[in-house]
Amino acid sequence: MGKMTVYHGSYTAVKQPAIRTGKNTKDFGFGFYCTLIREQADRWAKRYDTPKVNTYTVRMDTSLSILEFTEMTEEWLDFIINCRHGAAHDYDLVIGAMANDQIYNYIADYVDGIITREQFWSLARFKYPTHQINFCTVKALQTLEFVSCTEVAR
Repeated sequence: MGKMTVYHGSYTAVKQPAIRTGKNTKDFGFGFYCTLIREQADRWAKRYDTPKVNTYTVRMDTSLSILEFTEMTEEWLDFIINCRHGAAHDYDLVIGAMANDQIYNYIADYVDGIITREQFWSLARFKYPTHQINFCTVKALQTLEFVSCTEVAR
């Protein structure tokens, strides 16, 4: 497989990425999140007082276990619901659209029975494309090579 460039929004240079775990669950579980979309990384970085975007080259490894959602599907929704509830998975990389805060509110409403699955899908429209790659394992992190870190104008 080839190489690709990915971005990570942060408050600092992240020369040696690590698997992040914590009390907050994410769309695709614990890991190190990046995106192919530079503008999205800028938005992620702007959550911090000192916004920075880290750039990496990824050498895709065919031995990695990869789950890719090419679009928002029923399987994508179920996977996010499971991960947000703390369910573990065995993938090295998970790739797909991001459930931003508004989308996650719709997911919560669906899980709580406030809206139906059909209503979720009619509400789940992004204002702009989103993309995320979660590097879930140390093996996946080893495919990343740090290129640079740049400040982002607020």
